Amino acid sequence: MDAKLLEILVCPEDRGPLHHVAGECLYNPRLRRAYRIDDGIPVLLIDEAVTITDDAEHARLIGSAQTDPR
Repeated sequence: MDAKLLEILVCPEDRGPLHHVAGECLYNPRLRRAYRIDDGIPVLLIDEAVTITDDAEHARLIGSAQTDPR
């Protein structure tokens, strides 16, 4: 995903930065929400986000994420 695009993308719900999990999703660890990426296009729709309830999956996503350099 383009670095410039990642710099400006925020969570549509809390307006905070998102973590990019390469090949998977954009992840908001504060709300534990994963937003899918379809063909390189982030789908930042709250209704389509997946809530991560499993602590191990939450830890895996954080560990795999590339954080926004802001």
